[in-house]
Amino acid sequence: MKLKMKMKKRKGEGTPLLCFVGFSGYEDEDEDEDEEFSEGEKERLCHGFKRNPPTYEVCTEDGKLFFSGVTADKNMDVHLLDTKGGNKIVATFWRHPLARFTLLYSHGNAADLGQMQELFIELRAHLRVNIMSYDYSGYGASTGKPSEFNTYYDIEAVYNCLKSEYGIKQEDVILYGQSVGSGPTLHLGARLQRLRALVLHSAILSGIRVLYPVKMTFWFDIFKNIDKIRNVSCPVLVIHGTNDEIVDLSHGKRLWELAKEKYDPLWVKGGGHCNLETYPEYIRHLRKFINAMEKLSAEKQPNQNLASNPSFTETKNNKCLRFSKR
Repeated sequence: MKLKMKMKKRKGEGTPLLCFVGFSGYEDEDEDEDEEFSEGEKERLCHGFKRNPPTYEVCTEDGKLFFSGVTADKNMDVHLLDTKGGNKIVATFWRHPLARFTLLYSHGNAADLGQMQELFIELRAHLRVNIMSYDYSGYGASTGKPSEFNTYYDIEAVYNCLKSEYGIKQEDVILYGQSVGSGPTLHLGARLQRLRALVLHSAILSGIRVLYPVKMTFWFDIFKNIDKIRNVSCPVLVIHGTNDEIVDLSHGKRLWELAKEKYDPLWVKGGGHCNLETYPEYIRHLRKFINAMEKLSAEKQPNQNLASNPSFTETKNNKCLRFSKR
């Protein structure tokens, strides 16, 4: 039997919520209406179709980049970063005055930075963290096209920006990967041995495993998280919905089992794939996790002072509008 793929479209949508939606899985070799697994299909398996047009534009004023089309926030920096893949990607840095840590957030497939703005504002306010996020190559206003390896080049460029532009140390970074963002998150997490922590939100074991519960990893599989998590040495928090209709709960549970340094997982009862932020326990558990990481960091570095930025001012958008509503 050969692995063959057949494209499908989701009902009522041109863009799948997750990279792997839209493929039918295994087909018998004698069903000749399907095409063999090609590089083009692998790219679509990786990222479906990018959102076009983006929900924002990157503009320049007095030599400084800013977003047009979304609410302005003077405590957000916009960057255009060059990647090893030859693309220019858009990244944003959201400051908090008392931030001890910085979340490097890799978002899901059906979103861009403009759509993530409200969530980032609320996470910043509730968790007291800086947030660095980015649009993958081919997403939002980033150039290039989506591919597995481009996401790896993208997150590496963003991490290098954190070090060079803000002087943020590896020990003060928490990687956060949502859905397909778990791929680049675990790619980087497996390579950095002094990270503070890592969060997996509705994460996948691998691309093929979203389609079919295979026992082995095939060479052509993408985002082989099931293998990479074994090389992550920092504490790992796994968050997954019990009713996830796209990535089964078993993915999250298996990733948690394989983590070396496990933190209490959050299995959101009734939660789906794209709505976990609307459950009150989501932000409560994240805040508890951040507090635990602060305590752990203080035990290792008792004399380190909290960062401050006296020019920071909260905007009116920092209201808790999302975490308490469903």
